[in-house]
Amino acid sequence: MPVGKSKDRKGDGTPAILKGIYMFPNGDKYDGEYTQKDDGTMERSGNGSHFTKDGVCYHGNWVTDKMNGHGRLEHPSAAIYEGDFVNNQFHGRGKYTWPNGSFYEGQFVENRMEGEGEFTDTEGQVWTGTFRYKAAPGLRFKLNL
Repeated sequence: MPVGKSKDRKGDGTPAILKGIYMFPNGDKYDGEYTQKDDGTMERSGNGSHFTKDGVCYHGNWVTDKMNGHGRLEHPSAAIYEGDFVNNQFHGRGKYTWPNGSFYEGQFVENRMEGEGEFTDTEGQVWTGTFRYKAAPGLRFKLNL
């Protein structure tokens, strides 16, 4: 149940941004900015944090109840994505870190490593090039001299 400011709309007819904590029926929790729709339901909008009962946490921007803009998604396994989101997907520039510490930093398209980027392995060796989902033909080893 949300706890926040008034339910009044702004003078231009758009819903007022409220701030509060909302507990979902499944045990998830949202703490942040939201709007209240005409039917009384809450829609995440603005900056906020969503915590699932399974331990997944998202901190970042929301638009029309979806992760949109810059954010950070943390999994209980210690996998982390930080970067751009579009409609709940990794899309744009971001960094995905695996639980073993290796990471990819570069372009994402619909949750896939797609485009120019760099992969750093657990030994700190950097591989750079064009990534195509699960393939990276022509990847080059980056020397730090």
